[in-house]
Amino acid sequence: MKGVILDAKALNPGDLSFDRLMEMADFEVYDNTPQDRVLERCTGRGIVITNKVPFDRARIEALPELKYIGVTATGYNIIDIAVARDRGIAVTNIPSYSTDAVAQHVFAFILDISNAVALHDASVKEGQWEHSDTFCYWKAPLFELAGKRLGIVGLGNIGRRVASIAKAFGMDVVSYSPHSRMEGVDAVDLDSLLSTSDIITLHCPLTSQTKGIICDESLSKVKPGAILINASRGPLVVEDAVIRALDSGRLSRYCADVLEVEPPRGGNRLAMHPASIITPHIAWAPLETRRRLLSIVEDNLEAFLNGVEKNRVDLLSSC
Repeated sequence: MKGVILDAKALNPGDLSFDRLMEMADFEVYDNTPQDRVLERCTGRGIVITNKVPFDRARIEALPELKYIGVTATGYNIIDIAVARDRGIAVTNIPSYSTDAVAQHVFAFILDISNAVALHDASVKEGQWEHSDTFCYWKAPLFELAGKRLGIVGLGNIGRRVASIAKAFGMDVVSYSPHSRMEGVDAVDLDSLLSTSDIITLHCPLTSQTKGIICDESLSKVKPGAILINASRGPLVVEDAVIRALDSGRLSRYCADVLEVEPPRGGNRLAMHPASIITPHIAWAPLETRRRLLSIVEDNLEAFLNGVEKNRVDLLSSC
């Protein structure tokens, strides 16, 4: 069977190998695929591997030989699952591959604010310590995590890992997650979480219910001076509302690894805000994490070729 990898560069910029995939099918590999070349590159291919290239009804129906779509991510909203199911096309995703990496990134944000390591390193390199009249100084307020309340919105695998790390720091952890519970983490309603948490971190999927869950109304309930972190999905927040909360001081900082539109174009005001810390969607990018992801991509395809159901999201009753 012939296959195509449409946007390989993010997963494998050159430090991984596609050899095992190549043994399973005759693959063409493209670093990136413009929208106007998707059909050209997929025509005659039974297997498509994609990360961000979407497949709606029109695109799927234009590819009669398509039998399998492998999404190299956990989220699969780029695929019209109903159409794929109707046409007998298998769709797989990559669950639970980035739990440790994303949780680690959340605490990279938190520790950057609590200890201001990069800020003080820069000041030392500028000679400020050399010319200080005391043996120490600090250029921003520093604070301990112990005793601070962390509110986690969404208590899946990543949310649970974040909670475990927070508990190790001595933080008080609460969660808003209608369908999940964790021992040692108090379940509260969203309003209570927002109004009492010193740090709020989002770890819920993007659905019609969670899109824009952080907006002017919800931000009006946030504890003044709170820190908000989004390492989940950009559209969980209304970016203009976050800007207004930062400008007013309702939020002291906003940290995100995701934006509503990626990459940002024309100067994203939230990304440029002095009280924001934005990273370019790299929480999933450690080598070990991407190696794990690729291994699951390979396992998914091998299972499909052997007639075994593995990570088949087209078979989920909720789709």
